[in-house]
Amino acid sequence: MSQASKKAYITTPIYYPSGKPHLGSAYTTLAADIYARFKRLDGFDVKFSTGTDEHGLKLQRAAEKEGLTPQAYVDKMSGMFREIEPIMNISAHTFIRTTEDYHQKTAQVMWQKLEEAGYIYKDSYAGWYCISDESYYTEEELVDGKSPMSGHPVEWMEEESYFFKLSAFREKLLDLYDKRPELVQPQGRLNEVLGFLKGEVRDISISRTTFDWGVPVPNGPGHVMYVWIDALTNYLSVLGWPNEENMDYWPATHLVGKDILRFHSVYWPAMLMGAGLTEEQLPKVYAHGWWTVDGDKMSKSKGNVVDPETLTEQYGRDIVRYFLMREVPFGNDGDFSETRLIERTNSDLANALGNLFQRVLSMIAKNCEGKVPALGELDAADTEFLNGFKGMVGDVRMHIDSLQFHKALDVIWARVHAANAYMDAKEPWKHKKENPELMAHILRVLMEGFVSIVHTLDAFMPESMARVKTFLGTTDMTLNQIENADGSLLTDGAELPKPEGVFPRIQPKEEAA
Repeated sequence: MSQASKKAYITTPIYYPSGKPHLGSAYTTLAADIYARFKRLDGFDVKFSTGTDEHGLKLQRAAEKEGLTPQAYVDKMSGMFREIEPIMNISAHTFIRTTEDYHQKTAQVMWQKLEEAGYIYKDSYAGWYCISDESYYTEEELVDGKSPMSGHPVEWMEEESYFFKLSAFREKLLDLYDKRPELVQPQGRLNEVLGFLKGEVRDISISRTTFDWGVPVPNGPGHVMYVWIDALTNYLSVLGWPNEENMDYWPATHLVGKDILRFHSVYWPAMLMGAGLTEEQLPKVYAHGWWTVDGDKMSKSKGNVVDPETLTEQYGRDIVRYFLMREVPFGNDGDFSETRLIERTNSDLANALGNLFQRVLSMIAKNCEGKVPALGELDAADTEFLNGFKGMVGDVRMHIDSLQFHKALDVIWARVHAANAYMDAKEPWKHKKENPELMAHILRVLMEGFVSIVHTLDAFMPESMARVKTFLGTTDMTLNQIENADGSLLTDGAELPKPEGVFPRIQPKEEAA
């Protein structure tokens, strides 16, 4: 792949700002950030977008309750979601708001293309409407008289509506996922999509007349767009579609929660095909699970909603970033526990990684004049240890490209444990007086391994790894250089700054008490 063709476009969903952001929205954004950071380290030109979905009856009513205009309300709420970026150290390029003019024009272009292609028609609709979901349901779909998706109440509504011919895409989508199953991951989520498509796929109502807080339908007085038609188009708005200037970043990789899988893997590809995009231009969707807290679903009434700001202030951004990606496979549901966060931090970061760095770098500072020690002749153990790092970047890349972040970290931690085992076996401190050259050689071998560990961890813990890179003198090194290095990655005698601890041990609360 040529440098010019190495482009990537990564998105979070645009979040519905009806309440303060919580761990769930921070989790999706964090995963997208790690993916984007790694692609940049790997030589890609990356566009990374996030934002807020600001239309719909739910937001209009929330604004009325606070005595605000809808615009004033979403201005306030959107700002809270924008704060996720500094709280979690997110590197997004674009924060899109669906109330912005450029996006509304793009949404109207999408509508017109679908209409011109014959996929939109006008009819009337009567059914059970869930304001929370912004969706209609039939009597059969309700569960105990409530929304089958969210469990929230529904109310009967009747209105004139435009419809999208989703039914026309049922066979096309089944054929698409038969040929390209990688477009919906993980496999369990693809199975959900196929289950839906193999049933009855009905046309969907895509306009509303009972409220006016939305994007006006082109040539449709009194109608505003169904919020999902508006919201999904944001991914194209970011690129300036239908202008082709930035479309070489397309198709995107969409990271979403499992609750909005159907919108992204049924409605969205159908819209794109209806607007004239080819099968090769359809995006990849990765739907992750939900977080519970100590076994219970997060809820405001239970008072167990995890606030990302409070969490990062207490433990640090990198520790929270690492824990959320390490603790649970990305596609699965996970249970958040502060006790587990502390245990994981102490075992993985303070003991296995931080202690290893500190021991080696401190010995170099004290016994090697604070310079990169010379590499002597490799023995069998040295060679075996260093050979373990060959292919490491490629293995990490493979897992991150499939959004299996925990597997990427497994690869890295296998080498962390190998480095600890090598140091314990070689015992460099024993050679300090009798054979200082051998001690220096052992420390240098460890440093060579550290380069691969630190640079592949950079996307997960950018602040901490930036510090360690400085201690190693490798701040300008790329993954490509590491992967294709022929021989040593470091320079004999290079001056190194005095090292400092990176991951102090966290005292468990019961010990503190």
